[in-house]
Amino acid sequence: MQPSQADPSSRIEYALKSVRALIFPVDGVLNGGRITFDSLGGEICSLSVRDAVAIREARKQGLHIAVVSDRDTEAYRPLLEELGVQDLYLSEGNLIDAYEAFRELHDLSDNECAYIGDDIGDIAVLAKAGLPVTPIDGADYLRNRVGYIAGYEGGKGCVREVVEMILTHQNKWPYIERPDTED
Repeated sequence: MQPSQADPSSRIEYALKSVRALIFPVDGVLNGGRITFDSLGGEICSLSVRDAVAIREARKQGLHIAVVSDRDTEAYRPLLEELGVQDLYLSEGNLIDAYEAFRELHDLSDNECAYIGDDIGDIAVLAKAGLPVTPIDGADYLRNRVGYIAGYEGGKGCVREVVEMILTHQNKWPYIERPDTED
């Protein structure tokens, strides 16, 4: 999303209607930036139930979902697969490479991709995505690099907010009442 003299709300509206895919990392967005280990050194996985419900609904409504990580987060694979996420890039080392591979796999343009990022490792992808987003607790220097700052923290409903916003703008969020239109 390039800086523009246009009304920012109209630019976001356009971006939301164009989105066909949502990409976000495990660390900072899905798990809230907290990594917990058990006594044997294994990672304990957790995520917001609100985010889980949104991921399932997004998949049901045809939105492509990709989860990326620049470190080994394979422990999240069973949980994400249970939610229907098929595009998992969990030990990629380079988030921009994972983003490009996902985009090419689904024949998506940058404008059709929303990306939620919270820290320096996300800067390159945020610069390319048509709808760059950061959680409210994302690094301060990302605030002027994104098109939208979510009202929720990573790991605490940020994914849900973005999914709901995208699907609502595309008239695909089934949980809001819409007025009957009679011709």
